[in-house]
Amino acid sequence: MDLTDSPIPLAALPIAAFREHLRLSSGFADDTTQDALLEQYLRAALTTVEGRTGRALIARDVTLRLARWRSDCGQVLPLAPVSAVVSVTLVDRDGATTLVDPARYALQADGPRPRLVPAGSILPPIATGGQAVILFTAGFGAWGDIPADLRQAVVLLAAQFYESRDGGASEDMDFGIRTLLERWRDLRLGGRV
Repeated sequence: MDLTDSPIPLAALPIAAFREHLRLSSGFADDTTQDALLEQYLRAALTTVEGRTGRALIARDVTLRLARWRSDCGQVLPLAPVSAVVSVTLVDRDGATTLVDPARYALQADGPRPRLVPAGSILPPIATGGQAVILFTAGFGAWGDIPADLRQAVVLLAAQFYESRDGGASEDMDFGIRTLLERWRDLRLGGRV
């Protein structure tokens, strides 16, 4: 399994709100001198929260490459929420690609466990030595569409990263942040997607 997502655009990050949360000076000719640093901590916090919860926060396209289906009756997607399956492409061992007709599969957007399911009885077979490439859109939407507790966890974690930037503070995630994330954690058994 190989999972790749498109980068979150800078404009989608709440840098101004994060600057206000940190109570950084404002009203000067150049209030944005630390924006690159704030961006770095926001991206790190987003990645950490997404990793802990299995949720994509800001919507973006994700590519999943599989050598085989977990089951011919459906493939669990590793992130939630998923709003659309853009395409499914089969690649044979020689690199030849075949775009799968969207009428042959459907998205079962089941909360924390979205699945690609066959429209018939089974998903199209993956050739030996080949792979399936699934392109899908995951995430809640824009920053304002993310549930409030997850937004708060990102901001608090980014602030914790900012405050400990000199390496003096503990690397552990604050109890309040862990508490905000707890209800979003999905117990996944089976060890693979």
